[in-house]
Amino acid sequence: MKINRLAKRGTIYRWIAGVTAGITAAFGLCGPVAASVPSASDTVTKEVSAAGTAEPDTIFANRKSLYEQVSTLTQIPWYRLAAIDQYERTLTRVHPKDRKHPERMLGIFIPQARWAGPLNPNQEDTDPTSINVFSGIGLDGDGDGKADSNNDTDLLYTVATRLAPYGHATDDFSIGLWSYYQNTRAVQRVMQYAKLYETFGKLDLFDHAFPLPVKSSYSYRSTFGMGRNWGGRRVHEGTDLFAHYGVPVRSTCYGVVEIKGWNKYGGWRIGIRDLNNHYHYYAHLQGFDKGITLGDVVKPGQTLGWVGSSGYGKPGTQGKFPPHLHYGIYRDTGLTEWAFDPFPLLKHWETEEKRSKK
Repeated sequence: MKINRLAKRGTIYRWIAGVTAGITAAFGLCGPVAASVPSASDTVTKEVSAAGTAEPDTIFANRKSLYEQVSTLTQIPWYRLAAIDQYERTLTRVHPKDRKHPERMLGIFIPQARWAGPLNPNQEDTDPTSINVFSGIGLDGDGDGKADSNNDTDLLYTVATRLAPYGHATDDFSIGLWSYYQNTRAVQRVMQYAKLYETFGKLDLFDHAFPLPVKSSYSYRSTFGMGRNWGGRRVHEGTDLFAHYGVPVRSTCYGVVEIKGWNKYGGWRIGIRDLNNHYHYYAHLQGFDKGITLGDVVKPGQTLGWVGSSGYGKPGTQGKFPPHLHYGIYRDTGLTEWAFDPFPLLKHWETEEKRSKK
């Protein structure tokens, strides 16, 4: 039985090696390249094109294939491995200097001291035996006899192997994530992303929609950073889109409902987390769609609620200002969140949606 398992693993190793070679060719990688860091307004097309000449569909397919193969070895579902990789990718975007690495397919990053062992005199060590002696976590995932911290398969296999012993039930896996990251935000994000990937069964979940129907009557301009007086001096962290009561408010992205309910400033509001670790905030709603609950997954264009004038008071307060949607967007740095101006994204999504309807 043991021989059969080893033979099976050897077959998978050879398959992975072949896929890795194919990916390298598809990406046009010839050597180390500084990782590109997309700005907040970059689209997924820009993100994946930085990896070389491969088309986005090819890149997503190659990533998913690798997730599935490592899943076969470790029994961790592919969508959880994909979620870890995507979360790591978002961290690199906001910490490019601390997580700088050669261009590769996966976003997973493991510091050399953790990979090779903190007391290892050779921090570039790729020998699995000596890495183990110095309590490093690096493993050989593709069977080439090396544990390379910049090898996609080695990285994914190493992380998966650290998590597998905790079990595959949701709570057990969450405990494994906390043990690995020591960060409750990381656990929440990975589980949210895994839910998205599991629900839709694909990686390409980066489409967007304008938050209001483009055929409806509305107006907006850049209001980010303007002053607000109610509740004390505050900075406006979003864009106001003025429209009539009852105009549908739609999800701008694929995401998970993270917050829903009343806020004394935003009134009836809802918050959605997407795969770029952006938090989309919709405030002053007249009400929510009855089918939307905490933890639900949503897709671009899905109705979340309706334009209203709620807020600036106790629950139920209405009419202290003209009806409008306050739309804000925040980026998570791994420890904190900060707002950035959504106006350029709104103009882009509006233009794209109008163009698609012609």
